[in-house]
Amino acid sequence: MNTVIYKSIEFFIIFILIPISFALSYSPWIKLAIGCIGFFYIIYVLLKVEKEKFKIAKNLNWKLFFCQTLIKFLGIVCVTTLFVWFTNKDVLFNVLLNKSKLWFFILFFYSVFSVYPQELIYRTFYFKRYHNLLLNKNLFIFINAIVFSLGHIFFKNLLVLVLTFLGGLLFACTYNKTKSTLLVSIEHAVYGCWLFTVGMGEMLGFPA
Repeated sequence: MNTVIYKSIEFFIIFILIPISFALSYSPWIKLAIGCIGFFYIIYVLLKVEKEKFKIAKNLNWKLFFCQTLIKFLGIVCVTTLFVWFTNKDVLFNVLLNKSKLWFFILFFYSVFSVYPQELIYRTFYFKRYHNLLLNKNLFIFINAIVFSLGHIFFKNLLVLVLTFLGGLLFACTYNKTKSTLLVSIEHAVYGCWLFTVGMGEMLGFPA
C-alpha cells in the first residue's frame, strides 16, 4: 500500500475520480455509500498504515495562530460583506437576523460534522500520505488547493470553485506550518461559518 504506483492510483480515485463522479446524476444513496466507504478507508490508512495518532500536540503556538487567523478573517469579512452588499443585499445577515436558531444549529453541525472530516481527508491524509511523492512544497500545496476545490464540483458553481480553491490554499499553508488538524479545522470553521453568516451560505449548500 506504500508503493508509488499504489499511492498514485489511490490519489486519482479519492481526489479526482470520486469528486467528479459526484457531479454526475445518479442515486444519492450510492453517492453516500461511496463517500462513507472512502472515508472509512482513509481513516483505516491513517491509523493502520501511516500510524497517525489523533491527539492534540503540546507545542502549538495558539497566540500566533489566532493572530494570523484574525488578520485573514478581517480581510475576508471586508471582501465578502461588500460582495453580498453589491450582489444581493437582501440576504446580507438574513439567517442570523431572522432565523437565529437555525443559524446556531447549522454553525455547530457544520463545524463538527463537515469541517473536521474535510480536514482529515484534504489536509491530514493528503499531507501524511503523499508528501514524499512531490518534493516541491509549493506545487504540493497548490495541488492540494486544486483537489479541495474539485471536491466541491458537485455544486456546479464557478464562484464556489474559486472560493474553495482560495480556501484550500489558506488551509494547506496553515497545515503545512502547524501540522495540526485541530488548528486548520478551527480556521476552516471560522471562515465557513462567516460565509453562512454574511449571506453566502446557500450557494455552499447551507439551508437558508
